[in-house]
Amino acid sequence: MFIDSHCHLDRLDLSPYQHDFAELIKHCSERDIVHMLCIAIDLEAYPAMRELVAPYSNISLSVGVHPNTTDCIEPSIEDLVALATEDKVIAIGETGLDYFHGKGDLTWQRERFIRHIEAAKILRKPLIIHTRDAGQDALDMLEQHGAEQVGGIIHCFTEDWAYAQRALALNFYVSFSGIVTFKNAQTIQEVAEKIPADRFLIETDSPYLAPIPYRGKTNEPAWVSKVGEFIANLKDIPVETLAKQTSSNFYECFQIDRAYS
Repeated sequence: MFIDSHCHLDRLDLSPYQHDFAELIKHCSERDIVHMLCIAIDLEAYPAMRELVAPYSNISLSVGVHPNTTDCIEPSIEDLVALATEDKVIAIGETGLDYFHGKGDLTWQRERFIRHIEAAKILRKPLIIHTRDAGQDALDMLEQHGAEQVGGIIHCFTEDWAYAQRALALNFYVSFSGIVTFKNAQTIQEVAEKIPADRFLIETDSPYLAPIPYRGKTNEPAWVSKVGEFIANLKDIPVETLAKQTSSNFYECFQIDRAYS
């Protein structure tokens, strides 16, 4: 029983499934994927994404505009709140800061981030945080704008233990992607070993960042089990224990009923 806490289902290559989204979901169910959180990165694609997953009670949604998304509808707090009021939307994001891809004056990126935080506080829904080369600034902004009131997830975690401790203190969970399985990811692996059992999640970020042994291929939600198996080995616990714990953490983070799966 695994949960993929971060995937982009509307961006997956469906050719292995006869271009049939229902076949992909069936494939995931057969591999004990009980729930998926489909993450928005812009508002333009959101209506189609929502329609795609609408028939599936075990797929939840987020609403947000990624910090790397440009030439797009710039969301207001009111826009985010209006779109995120339905029950299927359980999170705001993904949002955050990215100084790796973002260049020049990034005031607009920080202002966008603040609007997401404020919308999350109005809705009382957790935040999905993306950071790249901007981790400390992102945590500073979360602290400054009261994000601990709603908490959320530092997705695709790539920082060190000190960073993780600061995120935990802000009421955030840490989510590990396929990156944790890479040979050069010792720092992330150390965090995975130390992280409290009740404060972490697993994800694919599919179609990106496929875990070992699929690295280099197009990722898919079913492979979240490989992330779970790797971390279970690091922690020296049964895979079944890790699957049960991370699923429980997901339901606790988003305050949703387990029957929702």
